[in-house]
Parts: sequence; C-alpha cells; structure tokens
Amino acid sequence: MAFLDTAWRSVLEGFFMFWGTLWALVLGFTLSGAVQAFVSRREMQKAMGDHRPATVVRTGLLGAASSSCSYAAAALAKSLFQRGADFTTSMVFMLASTNLVVELGLVLWLLAGWQFALAEFVGGAIMIALFVLIAPRVFPASELEAARARLAERAAAQGSPDEADEAERHGKGLWARMRSVSGWADAAGYAVSDATMLRRELLIGYLVAGILAVAVPPAVYSALFFPGHGLLTDAWDALVGPLVAFASFVCSIGNVPLAAALYRGGLGFGGTVAFVFADLIAFPLVAVYAKLYGRRIAVRVFLSFWAVMSAAGLATDLLFRGLGIAAPARPAEIVPARFEWNYTAWLNLAAIAAAVVLYWLYRGRDRFGTAGRYAKDPVCGMQVEKAHAPATHTHAGHMYWFCSDRCHEKFTADPDHYAAEPGSEPMGTEDASPPIAVDPVCGMRVDPGNPGGGTLAHDGTEYAFCSPGCREAFARDPQAYLGADGGSPSHGGPAVRDPVCGMEVDSEHAAARCQHEGREHLFCSTGCRDAFAARPHEFSQGHRG
Repeated sequence: MAFLDTAWRSVLEGFFMFWGTLWALVLGFTLSGAVQAFVSRREMQKAMGDHRPATVVRTGLLGAASSSCSYAAAALAKSLFQRGADFTTSMVFMLASTNLVVELGLVLWLLAGWQFALAEFVGGAIMIALFVLIAPRVFPASELEAARARLAERAAAQGSPDEADEAERHGKGLWARMRSVSGWADAAGYAVSDATMLRRELLIGYLVAGILAVAVPPAVYSALFFPGHGLLTDAWDALVGPLVAFASFVCSIGNVPLAAALYRGGLGFGGTVAFVFADLIAFPLVAVYAKLYGRRIAVRVFLSFWAVMSAAGLATDLLFRGLGIAAPARPAEIVPARFEWNYTAWLNLAAIAAAVVLYWLYRGRDRFGTAGRYAKDPVCGMQVEKAHAPATHTHAGHMYWFCSDRCHEKFTADPDHYAAEPGSEPMGTEDASPPIAVDPVCGMRVDPGNPGGGTLAHDGTEYAFCSPGCREAFARDPQAYLGADGGSPSHGGPAVRDPVCGMEVDSEHAAARCQHEGREHLFCSTGCRDAFAARPHEFSQGHRG
C-alpha cells in the first residue's frame, strides 16, 4: 500500500506541475507557431553566412523566436549549414532556439522562480559567447566542409530541394500575412503540431519530476550533488548537471520540470541552470549529430556543448551572487498538489479557450486554402512545410514528409507501424484516380492534383513536380528533360522502388539506372545511383526495384 500511495502522490505532483504551467505552455506554443508561420527561412539562411558579432546576435534573436523542440532545432540547423550557413552560427541558432525561448522562461519562472527565468537568458548569452570563442578552434574547417558535402550528397540522394520557393508564402509581406486568417491558420497548425510532437517529452518530464519530488530520498541527492563544500560543490554541480541531462533522455521543454525537482532535491543553482541548457546533449540528440555530421564532429559537439553549458551555469551563479541576486529558497513543494481558485486557474481557463480557437483554425485549414502546403510527420506529428521537408518517403502509394532525418529513419525501419497515422498525401497507383503524373526531372510519381513542387507550363503542356528543386531545374532547361519528342507522358510504366532512398520511381522515366549482378536498378536521382554504385551490396539487400 505504501508503494501505491507514493506512486499516486508522484502522479498528482506531476499533474499539478503541468496544471501550474498550462497557460504558459499555450502562450509559448502560440508565439512559436506564429514565428514559424510568418518568418522566412530563406531570410534566416541569408542572415547566417558568418560568425561575426552582429551575425551571432541576429542569429540568436532568430533562434529565440523559433520552435523550442530540440529535434526540430537540430534538423533546421543542419539544413541551414547544408545550404551555406556558417557552422558556428548554425549551432548558435540551435542553442538559442532551445534555451532562449519564451515558453521555457515562463515555465521556469512558475516552477522554480524568476531567478531561473532571468538566468536562462543571461546564462544563455554567456553560453553562446563562449561557444563562438571556442568553436573555430574545436571544429577544423576541412572536416566541416567534408560534412557539408556529405549532407548535400545525402540531400540529393533523397531528392530534397536545394532551394525552396517561398514567394507564395511571403510575397504578401509580413504584416499582410499577420492580418490574414490563412496566416493564423498556418500558425495554429505549427502550434498544434509542436504540442503534439512534444507530448512525449512533456509527459515524461512531468511524470519523472513528480517521482523525483515525492519518491527519491534526500540521501540520494546528498550523495549525488556533494553539498556543503562551497565553490567546489558549485563547480561539481555545474559539471554533473549536463551529465544528468545526457542520461535522462528527456529534451526540449520536458526537462524544465525535471530541473525544478532536482533543484528542490539539492542540485545547486548553477548546476540547475546548466542542466536546463543541456537538453541539446541528451543521448538521442548526440546520436543524431553523429548521423548528420559524423562521429568525430559529434564528439566535439558534445564536449564543447558540455563545457560551455557547465561554464555558463557556474558563471551565471557567481555573477548573480556578485550582483546580490539570491537563489530562490528550495521549496517544500514545487507546486500545491491541489486545485486552487487563483490567478493560475483564471489564466488556465483563458489558455484553454485560446487552445480551442487554435485547434479550430488548425482543423479549418482546408477552408482557408493553406492545408496543401503542409503535411504531418507520421512519426512525431510535427507540421512540415513540404517545400522545406528534410526528408520524404513513399510507402504503399502515399508520400510522407518528415521534420528530420531521425523521423525518416524511424519510419523506414518500420513503415507499417507509422503508415496508419493520418496527414500525408496519397500518391496513387496505376489504377488510381486522378491519374499519376511523372516528374520529368527525377521520374518520381506525383499526385497531379497536389504536387509537392507545384506545376509549370511549357509548350502548352503542364508538368507536375515532386519538389521546387525539380521544378526550377526544369525551368532552366526544359528540353534536357523532355527528350527528343518534346513531351512527357502523364502515365508511365509500373512503379519501382529506388534501393537507396526507398522512393517510388516510374520505370519508364527513372532519372538514372545501374546494372548490378545481372539486375537493373532504377533511381530517382543520379545521387542515389552514385551512392548505390559505391556500395551496391549494402543497398541491394534493402529496397529492391
């Protein structure tokens, strides 16, 4: 019975932590969705070409205004770096977008005290400045360029567009977009999908925080955090805080309730600040870095992030003491584990009403003419703008768009597990209606009613494209893709699967072909063909044409 009582009190503690921060979460997700809907990624990329002080400040502000999801931030930083942004600045964007965001500060304030909210922004600026100082000495330029080349080759193999066309989305101007219902429908889509995407992190974060607050004896914290030794304890906590984050597997905003529970248990102020910063070195994200940039760079990212996060946490602690800003008292309870009719309840009711409006806008995107530009990542639930999707995949006649390579790999490992999730667009089959169109550039089969890359008319014929990159390549030199007869049929041969990326390719219009062991393999692009030619045995055991 004692175990059941402890478990129940832990669940209640976690729930009331969530209740105490509900309005802040809704506000934060709404602001994040608005920024994602109204701010152009192309302009972000242009602003990040170097790591001079003005560029770093501008990048930090852009990151602070974007989504707080660690995985989405890592994917966007990778995309920006791949397309020419400076590596240091790309990492600064990632640090800012997960540590200098409004919802993080609000939740920290509510659960741990205003001092932590202030420390998030002050320490975040210190952390970014330290990283900018050490990064050129930690990451060799030759390794970074090799990583950029691998990313570009991988993007070409996956058929990802190298330059997205945002004229339709941003041609009206920022203020015109903000005054339009369709613009706010886009923002609602991002807000709802971000909340959906982070539901696991939030659930685990609040639940584990409840367990830490109720069930873990004080002696455990005393043994782990080495209290009572002055500056030595402060330095130890700042070093161990990020390591706890690495082992916790919880990232994004989900680690804030954990931070509150650890601070209550005895982790020092600086160590708690460092723990909050360290969501970017949770183990699953370090594995993502290894896949994106290679193991050598991933190890350097982990060690450099750990160093600057620990140093920034300790520096913030010492700075606040010097300024006379006392750390908040360790609370007997993080939040009252009961309902109270106070300002939090009123704010939560207002937040629930706002969430209902956001969901109505999200569900009504078809009426507002915005749904066709977006898809739902079937793995994490994130809203993905098709023109910017880091990865795509076709399975059982459907096209799926993904927010990151991590989600793409999870899907391809077990597509039937995720394929039942709604949100991506049907591609059709040979007998489908409407008829299948064939992208004349890459040979991919696309839905002519809703092509991912739009359409383009040439000599009286309208052609559909899988991506803006293919459409732009066709516009530059149509005859290079139309052949001697000057045309491209709307129907092709049977669909086959590219053995490298898994994309369905029309057998009569494949972009490349290759013979291996007496069998012809077809590819969506020359990048996939070259990857196959370099390692044929690796890919011939996977998807077969």
